[in-house]
Amino acid sequence: MDFNFTQDENDFRQEIKDWLSENLSQRISNKVKKFQRLDKNDYEEFMKALSAKGWLAVNWPEEHGGTGWSNSQKHIFEEEIVKAGAPRIVPFGLNMLGPVLMEFGNKEQKKYYLPRILNCDDWWAQGYSEPGSGSDLASLKTKAIDHGDHYIVNGQKTWTTLGQFANKIFCLVKTDTDCKPQNGISFLLIDIDSPGIEVRPIITLDGEHEVNEVWLKDVKVPKENLLGEENKGWTYAKYLLTHERTGIAGVPNSKSAINHLKVIANKTYKNGKPLIQDPLFSSQIAELEIDLKAMEIFNLRAISSAESGKAPVMESSLLKIKGSIIRQKTSDLLRKAIGPQALPYISEQFDEGWNQETIGPEYAGPLAKQYFIYRKISIYGGSNEIQKNIVAKSEFRM
Repeated sequence: MDFNFTQDENDFRQEIKDWLSENLSQRISNKVKKFQRLDKNDYEEFMKALSAKGWLAVNWPEEHGGTGWSNSQKHIFEEEIVKAGAPRIVPFGLNMLGPVLMEFGNKEQKKYYLPRILNCDDWWAQGYSEPGSGSDLASLKTKAIDHGDHYIVNGQKTWTTLGQFANKIFCLVKTDTDCKPQNGISFLLIDIDSPGIEVRPIITLDGEHEVNEVWLKDVKVPKENLLGEENKGWTYAKYLLTHERTGIAGVPNSKSAINHLKVIANKTYKNGKPLIQDPLFSSQIAELEIDLKAMEIFNLRAISSAESGKAPVMESSLLKIKGSIIRQKTSDLLRKAIGPQALPYISEQFDEGWNQETIGPEYAGPLAKQYFIYRKISIYGGSNEIQKNIVAKSEFRM
């Protein structure tokens, strides 16, 4: 396998760079690079620009408005938007619900929801986890009672990422309690502004409002909002999770972080020499780079598998495990490279317009926050321990 990019691929990379330089707001890019807080408009401004260009749904088939790009082109695109400091493309509608709708939704659902996702008319949230039902998702308690032409839903969802911005939520609910837990789950599409829904913020360890809890009390959901068949939601949930876990690997983000680590290691000193020249520290960076290169190649294989119609179950679990480990190790080395200056930060410094003098170099400010953020990567999307169980039970395929 030739890992060098062709001239056409290099030309494509330049096209992406040129478009980003003209269409990505410098204000938003600066916020991303400084780890400042992004609001809903920041995300949507960039996503709508991509949508207008036809570059938003990179993993969708062309018949539904996708790009038709090769694996290499997708890889290049993801690398360049990270390098440019673009906001992340919010994945819940595009990369999670979209593939499930295409595979299991009926014609009316595809016709209605897919264009709305593509045009950024809907912001979807994920309603999977519950208190006591995270990694053991089949134990969820939210119930949907059949009332003829609609369901009445009661329960609670938690860790709902960016749910404060959403107008829609896809939820796993119990529609049959007299069977094996996995066999009584259904997949519902719910309007968040429905009477009986309340979204409450959860403030995380880094002091941010990224996740939420969602309470559902006597929420009326029309039967046409059932995706696929009743009590088959577990099948759809597993299909969705393979796409989510592959995305958590974050290869471009890790590349960018390791490059940043090397820059900092050249600016900081140990025993009068740049830290990058310390044998122990440089060997830790080298180990990260080797692991990342191996994961990058494996990630391309997983994408190819998904394109051929296979749900990359074992592959996505391996990517999730290794990707989260690499990102955590990188943030830990960044923090160690800076030393005590990586410790202090105040919440206000991540607001747009913060101009007061920081303690230590500017690049030290976000490191403590980044370290805290990355503690959760090995948990969400299914904890790494659960992923190891999935891999142990899987058949290895070459």
